Amino acid sequence: MTGATPFRKRPFRRKKASEAQEAPPGGTGPTDATQASAESTALVPSSHGDAPQRETSRREDGSLSDAAGAHDGEQGLPARLGDEKGPVTGARRLAALRRGAPALKKGVPALRQGVRKGGEGAKAALGHLTDRVIENAPRVPVRDLATLRRQFPGLGPEQLADKLVAGASNGTSTVGAGIGAAAMLPVPPAMPAELAAEITGVAAIELKLIAELHEVYGQRPPGNLKQRTIAYLGSWAEERGIDITKPTTLNVALGGQMKRELRQQIMKRMVRNLPNLMPFMVGAAVGAVMNRRDTRKLAERIRGDLRMRQVPWDALELPELDHARELKELEG
Repeated sequence: MTGATPFRKRPFRRKKASEAQEAPPGGTGPTDATQASAESTALVPSSHGDAPQRETSRREDGSLSDAAGAHDGEQGLPARLGDEKGPVTGARRLAALRRGAPALKKGVPALRQGVRKGGEGAKAALGHLTDRVIENAPRVPVRDLATLRRQFPGLGPEQLADKLVAGASNGTSTVGAGIGAAAMLPVPPAMPAELAAEITGVAAIELKLIAELHEVYGQRPPGNLKQRTIAYLGSWAEERGIDITKPTTLNVALGGQMKRELRQQIMKRMVRNLPNLMPFMVGAAVGAVMNRRDTRKLAERIRGDLRMRQVPWDALELPELDHARELKELEG
């Protein structure tokens, strides 16, 4: 075999289909080795771009559409949208969005209407809570200066004010702890009622504190029980002390501006009191701490304003108040 061409470099001549059909079974057709070599050569990928055709020709199950769909997805072409087993491409997602767009457009007005109704319901509930605070404010018993001096003899204005702030802080802390304990096992329908009860109780305690601080510093607003109550409500809403020398600071009527300020203050308190509804007695501790802190902060702001206009303790004389008689006249 010296000088012969190796079998690896022999030119391969494909068998034509006509020769294969004309060759007799026992004639001079290609041998088995030649057929095996041809089959092995057909499996080798060609560099002329006919690999997908050989891939599909090798498959015996006839699933030509699946292979073609997968090939289209790999090349970045949109796959067949009708074939649910094909790859999920951008075109299919876009088609799904287009099919769902009419239903989405129909749901937008309903969503807007639901949001509008929810906002109107929240506004109505907030207005109802504001009316309750205004209604209960005149009924809060306020001790006048003479009563405070009898109950705390020998104390100056600052020591007496410290006593009042400490008592009010303990009261609001107890209210917060009680609401938090009631929400130990949260019941969503009862949460708005619990928040409303807490706001009403805290507002009554802080209104009493504001009125008595004005008594201690000699800044009682003029007028009857209704006028004084409105002035204290404005002080609670603005978190500022009353300046009796400026009539513009005394709101003698419950106008729209004061009600808006009261609603804003109540809304702010409700947002800050939401952690009080945490379950498993966590809300009780949080409510006690937060209410105590808020009451002390409010008292410090009002005391800071009242100190600038304070009447000397020795020269301070205010007429006694008959709260029960004035309340009876107001309700009658």
